[in-house]
Amino acid sequence: MKPEADANAPTNEQVRIVQEIADLAPFRDGVFVATMGALHEGHAKLVEQAATIARARTPNAPVVVSVFVNPTQFGESIDYDRYPRIIETDAAICAKAGADCVFAPPVDLVYPPDDMPPVPPLPRVATEPGLEDRYRVGHFAGVCQVIHRMFALLAPSVAIFGEKDWQQLRVIDAMTREQNLGVEIVGAPTYREPDGLAMSSRNRFLVGEDRERALSISRALRSASEQPTAADAEATMRSIIESTGATLEYAVIRDAMTLEPIDPGQLRDSLDRPARALAAARFGEVRLIDNMPWG
Repeated sequence: MKPEADANAPTNEQVRIVQEIADLAPFRDGVFVATMGALHEGHAKLVEQAATIARARTPNAPVVVSVFVNPTQFGESIDYDRYPRIIETDAAICAKAGADCVFAPPVDLVYPPDDMPPVPPLPRVATEPGLEDRYRVGHFAGVCQVIHRMFALLAPSVAIFGEKDWQQLRVIDAMTREQNLGVEIVGAPTYREPDGLAMSSRNRFLVGEDRERALSISRALRSASEQPTAADAEATMRSIIESTGATLEYAVIRDAMTLEPIDPGQLRDSLDRPARALAAARFGEVRLIDNMPWG
């Protein structure tokens, strides 16, 4: 089933919407941005960064944005079913940001029923941290499966992923290196609303007081950066988020690359490796994640 068009969306002829493998040939060996659509300003910034990288290459590399709601990375079918599909609106955003191609394939092209792409071996960072891997069981298997498949179809030289989903970034980077896929993985900064909430397609589902309560995640992460030890930082984050009545899943300080725990007594001012503060919580029916450097 192909993505539905949004009849009310603006159109732009400068970007080509591709839905078949045969039409991908001019867009291989480019700079790739993977999305599930419902694009916002944060996605646009990723595409702009991709365009900047592409312009620096000789000849200019194509900028390709995938818009594919990947069924294998959703733990709950209701999340998959309600995820917005507005391809014309997304394509207009991509065109304005500098994309050359929007790849919006049907599910059976990405996952042919008679030749299902396998899930590649998962790196340790996908299975051991006890963060997203614990609360979204099977999620990273789906992420690695679809990204491996997209890399095979598009053969990009560079792929850009947002730092908002820090564990996903680390998983994809590790998978790419361990599988020798030959793609340079670039992280892009988290883009935020004026009030500090990390931009996310899920934000549109925050209703009533949940929108204000959701600000506790970014507030907790900022407060963590002021605490002297990892244990103090974690306790502060938990207190701030739980005080809003949110359902906290985790609020931790971890090694930035492996996402494994660090010594609770580790002093922020004496770190010998980068560390990251990460949090996930549910506000009503909406689950949000966020992270910031610690130290």
